[in-house]
Amino acid sequence: METNFTISLDSIAEVNAFANMIAHFTSEIDLSSGRYIVNAKSIMGIFSLDLTRPLTLTVHGKDELEEISSAIAPYLKK
Repeated sequence: METNFTISLDSIAEVNAFANMIAHFTSEIDLSSGRYIVNAKSIMGIFSLDLTRPLTLTVHGKDELEEISSAIAPYLKK
């Protein structure tokens, strides 16, 4: 099962905080922009994406979905 969220990361500080927060989860989590997909736990991977556009966060599985949904709330695209 995959669940997608649209998020935005508008600053270097947000990218650092996001990657550190996501790293605490054991689920496989990807971030994508266009056709590029990176591990959401990789700061370098995140910086390789086009951060001026909304990003798609994909959570694989459902074990931690509720916790991840709560944790990413500040980054959700409105």
